[in-house]
Amino acid sequence: MPSPSGPKYAHIPVITLDPSGADHQGEAARLRAAGEATGGLVRVGLPGGLVVWAVTTHELVEQVVRSPDMSKNYKTWTAYKTGELTPDNPIIGMIAVDNLVTADGEDHRRLRRPITTTFTGRRVEALLPSVTATVGALLDELPGHARPDGVVDLRAHYCAPLPLRVICELLGVPEAEWPRLRHLVDSIFRTDTTPEQVAAVMADIPRFLGELIAVRAADPGADLTSALIAARAEGTTTMSDRELADTLWVLLTAGHETTIGLIGNTIRALLGHPSQLALALAEDRFADAVTETLRWDSSIGNFLARYPVRDVEIAGVTIPAGDAIMAPYTAVGRDPHHHGATADVFDLTRDQRPHLAFGAGRHICPGSHLAQQQATLAVKSLFTRYPDMVAAFGEDDPRPVPSLFTNALAEIPVRLAGRD
Repeated sequence: MPSPSGPKYAHIPVITLDPSGADHQGEAARLRAAGEATGGLVRVGLPGGLVVWAVTTHELVEQVVRSPDMSKNYKTWTAYKTGELTPDNPIIGMIAVDNLVTADGEDHRRLRRPITTTFTGRRVEALLPSVTATVGALLDELPGHARPDGVVDLRAHYCAPLPLRVICELLGVPEAEWPRLRHLVDSIFRTDTTPEQVAAVMADIPRFLGELIAVRAADPGADLTSALIAARAEGTTTMSDRELADTLWVLLTAGHETTIGLIGNTIRALLGHPSQLALALAEDRFADAVTETLRWDSSIGNFLARYPVRDVEIAGVTIPAGDAIMAPYTAVGRDPHHHGATADVFDLTRDQRPHLAFGAGRHICPGSHLAQQQATLAVKSLFTRYPDMVAAFGEDDPRPVPSLFTNALAEIPVRLAGRD
């Protein structure tokens, strides 16, 4: 077993993460409470019997992600090297990729550079008219998706289609392939899948990416995939075939799955806090609502953050080289040591301190601007069009995405009850 399971660490509590994601915030609160007794260090159980470290305070997550003694490369993880992380483990698709997310040093700079030089603020701004038109079309269609009882599922018909269309158009994915991409992305974030389902998805991902690259190489467009292929052909960037495919994969996955969750979580937060919704409508504070949701209910619940390249000390405990350290973003978003005594309160007027929803340091998410722009536009447009919209779910509903990674809703049933 990986060393966090050894008797030497028996005094550090183990909290097994629920692969069904049934209660992210309750689990996050338990992680914070356990960390209070240990200086912010706990152990967590993952599928397949794996045990890894987790740091439960904002300060320690920042320390870990900024430390020069930490690697992002999954091949550094002892459990990967020994085969304890098996190919059929449901977390494998979120771990074993070769792109800027899992690269260190010069490799990270090499793989990140073409993204930052092509995925620019200007390109994002140029997308906004198309995003606005898509938002309007989806809002027009919402009443037609109502069930006989008048309920509309916003995730299925609004939160998911918008980021999917945006990222597919940005990367030149043929429209006929959008449902296939959505299935693959949904599958790798889920952690309740069977070994057979994992194997099928992991086999189809490289096929999907190979076909996308072939299509765009044969018929280049003004999309990011074509730009990356051209940059590689011109020698302005160096990527192996696997690195190109996996770079596209991280853009396609992180580029829309997390935004789906962000839009949905912001909608849920505002529906659950009528006074905050009234403030957002009265003073156009929807950007603040998105920012507060990123902190208060991040759409990434947990993520394997780093692997020490040498023994390191965290909260007075020596963490051996090759262990894995998880960042529980849902937990640290409400860390009272960083966000104050009211960290559990959703408050648009909060004096915001930096949050970690997009990471930190050299690996901070390059698509954060687009995600926030989309979410703000989507949420503002929805509540402006349907200001009398009400939730059609209770406090314990709706059901979540079955994932320990994604903190998001699998459905958002509402009654629009507003003007057409």
